[in-house]
Amino acid sequence: MPVYSMTGYASGQNGPVGSHSEAEARPTAAGRLGVEIRSVNSRFLDLTFKLPEELRQHETALRELLTGKLKRGKVEVRAAIENTAQAGVVEPSVKLLQRLNGVQDGIKAWLPSARDLSVADVLRLAGGDSAARGDWGSDLLDVTGKALDALMSARQREGARLAKMLEAHLAQLRTLVEQAGPLIPQLVEQQRARFLERWQEAMGLTGGTLPEAAQDRALNEATAFAIRIDVAEELTRLNSHLDEIERLLKKGGEIGKRLDFLIQELHREANTLGSKSAALELTRIGVDMKVLIEQMREQVQNIE
Repeated sequence: MPVYSMTGYASGQNGPVGSHSEAEARPTAAGRLGVEIRSVNSRFLDLTFKLPEELRQHETALRELLTGKLKRGKVEVRAAIENTAQAGVVEPSVKLLQRLNGVQDGIKAWLPSARDLSVADVLRLAGGDSAARGDWGSDLLDVTGKALDALMSARQREGARLAKMLEAHLAQLRTLVEQAGPLIPQLVEQQRARFLERWQEAMGLTGGTLPEAAQDRALNEATAFAIRIDVAEELTRLNSHLDEIERLLKKGGEIGKRLDFLIQELHREANTLGSKSAALELTRIGVDMKVLIEQMREQVQNIE
């Protein structure tokens, strides 16, 4: 499955495709219907609809349409109906004319002085009649569906770009882990030898001898200190997290929350490595790791 970003934009109209239209549907007699969908990152799926009065009844159907494809993101759907020259004169249906005629006869029976309906009155009433305007629900779902497909394509392209950047950062992190690996045994042995040397110097300054029990104590303390600065476990966990991130990027789909958790774990291990560092080179590696991980965090925030 592809990796999707939560950021994207798409629009569509039910008229002829223009320079800004990404989706097309059939025109209606009542005017042109335009739909815009904007999406940004969010922890959950947050849908907002800004619809004219004629379309509010279709909000539930729109929500079902969007939730079928979108899993996360703050999504705003805007729809508008634009009057066109084609909508200036709407030919009333026979059914509407019969109804208007019946209503007029009923009114004149009670109000004989009431004037007859003019052609302009009939056209105005026909233009405001829902039957004459057609089924906006069908057009709305059609245009929104095509705009949604365009949005998904835009989110997929952005997601592929983010995945590629993350893979590049993963490769850099693996290189840093490989650089840190050979330093560990050498650093542990150096710190152990340095600890014993300082212990012996301290005993020499006191003018005393170093009994066997004290030597054992010094050896144990040096070993314990070497264990405390050993970051082999942190490097192993870093590699494990990098493997899991790589696997998720190949899997695709709804992986954003899992990636966000793994980035937190990477940051935790890099912090521990830095706090245990007993050499300048290892400190530099830890800092470089945290810079890369922070860049990855920003990118992961936009993945669905």
